[in-house]
Amino acid sequence: MKIPRPFYLNQLISGMGNGFIKIATGLRRCGKSYLLFSLFTDYLKESGVDDSHILKIDLEDIRNIELRDPIKLVRHIDGKMKDSSTYYILLDEVQHVEGFVDVLNSYLKIENADVYVTGSNSKFLSSDIVTEFRGRGDEIHLYPLTFAEIYSVKGGDKAELWRDYMTFGGLPHVQSLDTYQKKATYLRNLYRTVYLKDLKERNKISKAGEFDELVHIVASSIGSPCNPTKLANTFRSVGKSELSRQTVATYLEYMEDAFLIKKAQRYDVKGKRYINTLSKYYHTDIGVRNAILDFRQQEETHIMENIIYNELLTRGYSVDVGIIEVKGRGADNEWFRRQFEVDFVVNMASKRYYIQSALAIPDKEKMRQESASLRNIGDAFRKIIIVRDYINPWYTEDGILVLGLFDFLLNPESIDY
Repeated sequence: MKIPRPFYLNQLISGMGNGFIKIATGLRRCGKSYLLFSLFTDYLKESGVDDSHILKIDLEDIRNIELRDPIKLVRHIDGKMKDSSTYYILLDEVQHVEGFVDVLNSYLKIENADVYVTGSNSKFLSSDIVTEFRGRGDEIHLYPLTFAEIYSVKGGDKAELWRDYMTFGGLPHVQSLDTYQKKATYLRNLYRTVYLKDLKERNKISKAGEFDELVHIVASSIGSPCNPTKLANTFRSVGKSELSRQTVATYLEYMEDAFLIKKAQRYDVKGKRYINTLSKYYHTDIGVRNAILDFRQQEETHIMENIIYNELLTRGYSVDVGIIEVKGRGADNEWFRRQFEVDFVVNMASKRYYIQSALAIPDKEKMRQESASLRNIGDAFRKIIIVRDYINPWYTEDGILVLGLFDFLLNPESIDY
């Protein structure tokens, strides 16, 4: 099944010949290699580029293990460059090369070399690496397939596809499997033999059992505010081996570096400042999250929230968790202070949206509860509630847009209705 992924392909195409290193990052198995070695390669060939000028090297392949040596890699590439025409150098999982920064910088100086690489670790783009590239690196960050990308190929009943998507997520290979058992087995094996193994080996984790337990706790806590201190306390409360706050914080960073999870910071909407006490962690792929828990916790409310968060990121928005503090006098004339949570504060340039995720709003009381935080914001930016129900978009008397989930997932313009 070929899924075109034009959003990412067009970023590669627009960067051709710009003198920058094009860097595709993202979770392992999310489609980086396919983007580079299939979609982009096909585009080059269709544009008239000869095969001999497309140099593809998969550095995860055991057959290329010698090319993980930087000198041998450079000699191999140089040996393929026979004339002055442009050579497109495509390196998959380049972080396997010791000293890869020096290798890539050396090709920045060669006029007929256009370099494209992939990497599965966010440290690949840490500030010191960007400095080493001297500001000449373009990042294209890939996410697993969205609901809309899958629907564009598979079509069919949206509700049935949603059930599959909220269970097995959007990793490309999953879409080619045809039974629950095959999909579940693939995701379990991928988590245990690729993600978990890679995290432990790369970071030399000594407390393997405790790390496994932390991964499970985080997977169980999507949509719940937490921080390293709170998670360390959870370990103690359930009688597990103790982990210090600092160790928990370090382990969370490892998970973020591998793009397994993403931290959403809390933002005080009225105070216009970030609050560092608690954050939320969402999983990059909900299928991997479910596999971590052996498909035992299928809470659609929290899964839907996670998927909405991921969808907003794929559209290029920055996304925070909002806090609204309200002070006043109650009916008894007593002063009160109340805190409301906005699921997502969504920003792009001058645009801002406040978004709530709600599985269903069956009555006025539920609407009052779900809209309370939005009604207390007080600014003019668009306020939206996304619900699981099949509905036509409509506005409440408070000017809040109520939008169906499938409208949101399938139409990027829907939040501007």
